Amino acid sequence: MYKLLTDAARTLVPPGGDRHGPLPPLLLTLTAVTGLVDAVSYLALGHVFVANMTGNVVFLGFALAGAKGLSALASVVAMAAFLVGALAGGRLGTRFATHRGRLLTIATALQVVLVAAAVVTAAVTHGRVTTTVQYTLIVLLGLAMGLQNAVARRLGVPDLTTTVLTLTLTGLAADSAPAGGTAPRPGRRILSVLAMFLGALAGAALLLHAALALILGLALGLLAVTSVVTHRLSASGAAWIRPQS
Repeated sequence: MYKLLTDAARTLVPPGGDRHGPLPPLLLTLTAVTGLVDAVSYLALGHVFVANMTGNVVFLGFALAGAKGLSALASVVAMAAFLVGALAGGRLGTRFATHRGRLLTIATALQVVLVAAAVVTAAVTHGRVTTTVQYTLIVLLGLAMGLQNAVARRLGVPDLTTTVLTLTLTGLAADSAPAGGTAPRPGRRILSVLAMFLGALAGAALLLHAALALILGLALGLLAVTSVVTHRLSASGAAWIRPQS
């Protein structure tokens, strides 16, 4: 328990000289954003994910088999948008390979633009999700999440992919003491799961009582804060901004 709590504390408030600097808490924030937007996409946009592509592949198979309540087109559009966003994130990762702070700052700023467009779309339609609104939001959010996933991958902070938890959960069990492992980073792994859970919980709860634009606005605010904070912290030339070998 002591190791878990210590690791969690070091993830939330990284000690000076940590090789990943402030990236762990910043990526936890992006993980919560993933929970928020996937709650919106699944519950309000027709049972499709904009960040969890494993789910979309499965949904596509279900839809093609004739399962009701699922759209093959929506799954394909979400995956296509995600891939385009990931391609853009890969290009950014190559261009800013020597400065992780600048990479995350620019990536989250681009996400702010995409999610802001989603907020405007939801606001001007007063939350009515017509087919046009549905696919517009799927594309905008899919692009943002693909970009985020590619950049998180390039940043290379262990157990903080921000969009995928399968390997994180596997690691919690497979690397645990009962399995004969050394259980590296248990606190960080649990925080990652908790961040996405809380984001999804907040998104689902808000959908019952608040406008769609407000929920997307919350995701927008988290992204904007992440971008600004990253920019300010990476201006110092600290060691964490350099790529990790």
